[in-house]
Amino acid sequence: MRTVRDVHVRTVAAPAEAVGALLDRIGSDRDPLFPTPVWPALRLDRPLGVGADGGHGRIRYRVGAYEPGRRIRFDFTEGAGGRHEFTVRPLGAEHCRVEHVLENQLPFARLLLWFAAIRPVHATMVEEVFDNIERAATGRLAAPVRRSPRVRLLHRLLWARPRAVALPAAARLAHRAFPRTDFQDAWQMELLPGMPHEPAAWRGVLRGASFPEVGRAVWGDLPEAAGGEILLGEDARHLDFRASILVADGRVTLGTVVRVHNTAGRLYFAVVRRFHPFMARTMLRRTHRRLALAAPSAAERDAALG
Repeated sequence: MRTVRDVHVRTVAAPAEAVGALLDRIGSDRDPLFPTPVWPALRLDRPLGVGADGGHGRIRYRVGAYEPGRRIRFDFTEGAGGRHEFTVRPLGAEHCRVEHVLENQLPFARLLLWFAAIRPVHATMVEEVFDNIERAATGRLAAPVRRSPRVRLLHRLLWARPRAVALPAAARLAHRAFPRTDFQDAWQMELLPGMPHEPAAWRGVLRGASFPEVGRAVWGDLPEAAGGEILLGEDARHLDFRASILVADGRVTLGTVVRVHNTAGRLYFAVVRRFHPFMARTMLRRTHRRLALAAPSAAERDAALG
């Protein structure tokens, strides 16, 4: 086992009290600091305080120490132990020092993974937290952190993948598309905080295919309550198909329903069916990541809400 220690520090042109108040909101529903949806959200099972369990992505930890406005320590709950900690210290009346320290004991194999992949991703996430602190506390950010080619590659490789589900009942347009359906499937992904809930934003999931819109059902006036379904499709002599893009219950679902007319349609779809799951998963995952990367930062979203 070897102990790794990683330290990030930034001076922020804002009073420690203002930055500490932002830090106290980390992990909340209106977290202005953690860089989601680009990275998995930091979630806790209760309000921030000692004993709250949570984590981000596969990293699990518990709040081990909390001094409001000054310090939060997260203790890892898996492995040989370790911690990561945010601290805010005043530097006069109008400046403060923000520090993040990670310490962990790693076996040799995990140590290699740390240097090859975990450390650059971790460093980027911490610096993006600091970026959001600057944005939220000062209203500006002169030089945002840039993701290195290695981080961009790891981000692409590690992005979440769609899971197969039954076509949701909420996809009413798809369910009612044909009186008889010869094939249907659906692929689904979770919406991260900050991702669009308006179905129209997801229409690009079928990028490269200009299928006409044949139906739309939208509900909710507020962004967090918005949702609905868009149905795209085309009819042909051999088969008809519909693609449903459903945004509901914090998830986006890409569904497909097909009606075959004749032998030519059955032969054609027998071939297409082999490639369809891969294409559907790839299109949904690609669009999910693209929209996450294009979303406003946590600090910008919080400022917009006032």
